[in-house]
Amino acid sequence: MNKKYERYISYIVNDIEAPYYENMRDRYGLKDSEYEMVLSKVFNEPVTIEGAYVYNTDGKKIYYESSNGFWTKREYDTNDNQIYVEDSNGYWYKQEYDANGNETYYEDNSGYWYKREYDTDGDEIYYEDSNGNWYKREYDQYGNPIYFEDSNGSWVKYEHDSNGSIIYREDSDGNIEDYR
Repeated sequence: MNKKYERYISYIVNDIEAPYYENMRDRYGLKDSEYEMVLSKVFNEPVTIEGAYVYNTDGKKIYYESSNGFWTKREYDTNDNQIYVEDSNGYWYKQEYDANGNETYYEDNSGYWYKREYDTDGDEIYYEDSNGNWYKREYDQYGNPIYFEDSNGSWVKYEHDSNGSIIYREDSDGNIEDYR
C-alpha cells in the first residue's frame, strides 16, 4: 500500500469517534475491501464483511450496521466468550466468565447486574442480583440437586436413589413427598 493511501486510511480511523462507524462507506466512498481495511485497524484484527455484518478471524460477529444507521458492536475474550455488547441506542451489557466458560457476572446500562458461582463440576451453586434476589444450590457427588434455598426464605431438600431419581422431597412449606 502506498504511503498516501495509508495516511488516508489512518485519517479515517482517527476521525471515527469509536464505535460510531455508521455510514462510513458512504461518507468516504469506500469499497468493501477498503471498509474491511479500515475496520481491521479499528478493531485491531483482520475482519471480513458480509452484507451488513463484520466478522473477526474466528468467525464471530463483531459489528452490524443497518441501512437506517442502527449498529451493534460485540467484543469477545480470548476464549471466544462474548464479553461486551453495545448498540447505537445506548444499550450495553458486559459479561465475565470463569476458566470453564461459565458466566460469572452480567451488568447492563440500566444498573442491573447478577453474579453466579459454580462448583468444580460446573453446577451453579449461587446466584445474586441487583434486585436483592439470591439462591443457592447444593449437589451430591453425582450432580443431583440435594438442596435449594432462595431470598424469599423458601427451601427444598432432595434425596435420590442410585439412578438419580428423586425418592424424597421436603420443602419450607411443610410438604413432604416420600417415594422410598
